[in-house]
Amino acid sequence: MIWDAALTSAVAKELNGHLRGARLRAHFFDWNRRKLTLFFRSHTLRWSLHPGEGWVTLSDAVEPPDESRRLAAEVLGVQALPDERVVRIPLRKIRGRVRRNSVILELITNQWNALVVEEPGEWIRHILWTRRSGTRDLSVGQAYSPPDPSTRLGRDREFTPGEWAELVREPRENPNALLETVAFSSPLNLPALLEREGSSTSESSETGMGGAGAGLAGYPLWLRLKSQESPEPCVLETPRGNQPYPFLIKGFTSTSFPTVLAAMEVVAEGSSTGSAPDHGLLDQVGRAVHQMRGRVKGLEREMAEAADPEVFRMKANLLLARLGEVKKGATEISLTGFHGEVVSLRLDPTLSPHENAEAFYREAARQERAQEKLPPLLESTRRRLEELEHLEEEVREGTISPEEARALLPAGPKRGRRGGPGSEVRLPYKRYRSSGGLEIRVGRGSSDNDALTFQHSRREDVWLHAREASGAHVVLRWTDDASPPARDLADAAGLAALHSKARHAGIVPVDWTRRKHVRKPRRTPPGTVVLEKATTLFVEPDPALPDRLAWQE
Repeated sequence: MIWDAALTSAVAKELNGHLRGARLRAHFFDWNRRKLTLFFRSHTLRWSLHPGEGWVTLSDAVEPPDESRRLAAEVLGVQALPDERVVRIPLRKIRGRVRRNSVILELITNQWNALVVEEPGEWIRHILWTRRSGTRDLSVGQAYSPPDPSTRLGRDREFTPGEWAELVREPRENPNALLETVAFSSPLNLPALLEREGSSTSESSETGMGGAGAGLAGYPLWLRLKSQESPEPCVLETPRGNQPYPFLIKGFTSTSFPTVLAAMEVVAEGSSTGSAPDHGLLDQVGRAVHQMRGRVKGLEREMAEAADPEVFRMKANLLLARLGEVKKGATEISLTGFHGEVVSLRLDPTLSPHENAEAFYREAARQERAQEKLPPLLESTRRRLEELEHLEEEVREGTISPEEARALLPAGPKRGRRGGPGSEVRLPYKRYRSSGGLEIRVGRGSSDNDALTFQHSRREDVWLHAREASGAHVVLRWTDDASPPARDLADAAGLAALHSKARHAGIVPVDWTRRKHVRKPRRTPPGTVVLEKATTLFVEPDPALPDRLAWQE
């Protein structure tokens, strides 16, 4: 399901009508299933934030379960800012020292999340999914940092017809330009916003808009998306499945409903994620993430506490130079430094002055080793933490098999029977890290190629293979809609060339596409696939590339 600004505003508006002034009794964060339930005296609000779901339902009141957290409060309203995908439910607590809380729903791309924050300061008290991205640290105990606000044009005022015509004239050649610049546009409504009335009429003969393109059918729709006036709640039939929406959109078959929430309920009843996470595996990954975070904090603490080795070396030198002034058994002594300053030294009374000097030298050497080893160790540990957090995300979303996830856990994957007790899992691919830090997977053989492509990759990953040459399937892990960075793509293409029979050629053509465009015809040999569409890169095989991109744990 897709959440865009129009759907977010419509749902917030309907929920405000039902819940404003309602008394909240408790809330329940189901971290494993990614669901938030709010228990009111009058209703029960359930928000499913699993990537395969996304719907919100409002039903009759039920008794809060024992595992829920009590929160007696009154709903002050349900809000959604213009052109935003964040719903905020401010609460006034009935009792307690802290009088204000807010429930916040973030509905941005695949990072759906729910939080309870506490005023003043908006400290996060409960969260569905701990996330750290850029400067945002969404974890319990941190101050809530909202997503960057929308800066798209039209957020705060209506376009004139002439302005609209000018805006949509160029995006017909590049539709994504409208998504980036015009408020309330989304992949769902974009084709309708760009639609033209009377395509046979030339722009030069149109009037009323300064020749910029009169009769554009998308303008009235945009006004309604912005104002939320005269809604037409419906369920759109899209290639991704049934989609609740507040307005009818041309180009989609649709079924009308009295409210968006009613449409949402029908979609929820007729769908299921089919990829619920393995709770035991989630616990394993969660423990690994927790341990790695502790290790990062420990290394950061060591870095902060590390001292200048020259300070200890100076103390040792001074102590040796003033041995005659130091009595055995002293715990502290003040000596005149080499530049006339007074230096206080703390000593071990069980050691002789000479042995105390040796101890200072040993500490200087230890600090030097720490300065050499700690920075790269901290960097690699932070990188490993990011990988484990990403693995946790994949397990929650059901986009990785349990076997593969366990193989990527730091404790060392184990399995029984087939490989013998305690034997290690053999992955069908070798792992590399691109120059930009992305994971690259290279199939080990023909049958492994099939397993990599169809079992160990996501639909949106980038798939590569040397053109017209037998060789390894290569997968660049990448889920953004935009193409991956050129340098990462070039690294993956270079590995595809080197792991093919064309590796000794001067220039090797490598085809790449999204994995969803790769299919395997029935009854074809292992590793044989057909591409529905592809782009070709030309790379020069570099024998040193695999070593340069070798995966480092």
